[in-house]
Amino acid sequence: MPIRNTTARKEPKPKYAYRMLVKLEGSEPTIWRVISVPGYMTLADLDLVIQAAMGWTNSRMHLFTLDGNLYGMADAEWIDDQPVLADEEFVLDEVLGTKVKSFLHEYDLGDGWHHEVTVQAVEVADEERNGWPMCLAGARACPPEGVGGLGGYEEFLQAISDPSHEQHNAMRRWCGGPFDPNSFDINSANRAIRGSMSEPR
Repeated sequence: MPIRNTTARKEPKPKYAYRMLVKLEGSEPTIWRVISVPGYMTLADLDLVIQAAMGWTNSRMHLFTLDGNLYGMADAEWIDDQPVLADEEFVLDEVLGTKVKSFLHEYDLGDGWHHEVTVQAVEVADEERNGWPMCLAGARACPPEGVGGLGGYEEFLQAISDPSHEQHNAMRRWCGGPFDPNSFDINSANRAIRGSMSEPR
């Protein structure tokens, strides 16, 4: 009777690490993050890193548009002519390599949050320096989940910044308290990234 090899499989070492600028399209002033991700991660992993760095809650669908292809969670009911490829099956070292310079990431297909992702640098992977996902910089707060896209976010900011606005108290209660659109905490972003990587898939 053959004996199964139970030796723990080692994760392949990444060839590259990617530094990316993620900008929320249409935001003014721009909401942005700079992240670094190792090339062994999949596009599905990258989605979690982008969401965590931005401040989204991974409660909505997402899509990548990259090199003419759509990547996301495969859905048999998808009605578009172009199929969605399973993002968990595609590794960054393979789909990005050294040639892809930019692509799009969409979160919440209803509210339609579009992130323009620019590859700022492709570095040689180094476990001691860039071998894990992290947020390097950023500016301004992520809009609250379910606020209704950019238009809804603008209305939300008007209401919550004006105590005399008829929706001020309702919006303050809805988002859980005061909201500062100019705030960004890199420590919180990196805690969220670490948490997203430890959650069961």
